[in-house]
Amino acid sequence: MIYREAGDFKTGYVADNQTFPLRLDRGMYYLTLVLAFLVVPFVINDYWANAILVPFLIYAIAAMGLNILTGYCGQVSLGTGGFMAVGAYACYKLMTAFPDVSIIIHVILSGFITAAVGAAFGLPSLRIKGFYLAVATLAAQFFLVWMFNKVGWFYNYSASGQINAPERTVFDIAVTGPATAAWAKYMICLVFVVVLALIARNLTRGALGRKWMAIRDMDIAAEIIGVNPMMAKLSAFAISSFYIGIAGALFFAVYLGAVEVGEAFGIQKSFLVLFMIIIGGLGSIFGAFAGAAFLVLLPVALKLIGVDLLGWPTDIVAHMQLVIVGALIILFLIAEPHGLAQLWRLAKEKLRLWPFPY
Repeated sequence: MIYREAGDFKTGYVADNQTFPLRLDRGMYYLTLVLAFLVVPFVINDYWANAILVPFLIYAIAAMGLNILTGYCGQVSLGTGGFMAVGAYACYKLMTAFPDVSIIIHVILSGFITAAVGAAFGLPSLRIKGFYLAVATLAAQFFLVWMFNKVGWFYNYSASGQINAPERTVFDIAVTGPATAAWAKYMICLVFVVVLALIARNLTRGALGRKWMAIRDMDIAAEIIGVNPMMAKLSAFAISSFYIGIAGALFFAVYLGAVEVGEAFGIQKSFLVLFMIIIGGLGSIFGAFAGAAFLVLLPVALKLIGVDLLGWPTDIVAHMQLVIVGALIILFLIAEPHGLAQLWRLAKEKLRLWPFPY
């Protein structure tokens, strides 16, 4: 068998703390990056970009952000859709106010603006937690959607209340607007995903990540051993909102191009991202990717099987999707709270020990 530790040895602490300790895992990771950057852009088409790859990458960023807050720090949030709306509208205002600035800068600044808003709405976490904190973030969701609907300044007083992304380029290649090629949308989202995933992985493995996990496991004990609860919780809200804001900016500017806040960033969006981290796995960067992939691919697979092959009505297939997602959430919460990420870990451990009993 090739999936073994034989031949893998460590000569220092850096090697011992690698994200992928086995040489085969590292090779598969680099191979995936090569395929993603050097192969997929040349074979991608509009359907694959708009139906699968671009939404998967954007939702993976949002799921990483929510997983930092809920999975690593233990703070429940139901305001993901509202914070994505902050990122989208911040990006729109920056794009229209500073047309000569790169869209990359606009997206990053949108993340910082969302981080400030998220930290402000995270202040109740200093006094409440659990169900009460969930209700507080749910209130933030409804307030933000209401504000973007009612205050005309945010959508430049458009008669329709809709915001539309102006055409912008990166290295003279259109990445927003109707002329954007499928591969360009995919590449800009992929770059953001890879960079943000590396940052998230290092944050959660470092001192700040350990503080978040200490607060999650027992906040009183964490405070006794020297963890500052205020700084830990507010930093989790800020960094989580930064990721979610970038996801919202990309969702508006690169993916959709035009949004109306109630339809694009309603409460359904908050629950969708929450379901991603529950199914994918709380407290896991890989779980954010697994949950995003599952919930993006599920409706596509159901449409291919139910509508195209079996000829079922579209509304029946849509209801089946809700039933399947609900059943999986119940199953994972009862049988495997750490989701698909834990199942993947167990599968690798069994493979490494095969054919011996586990």
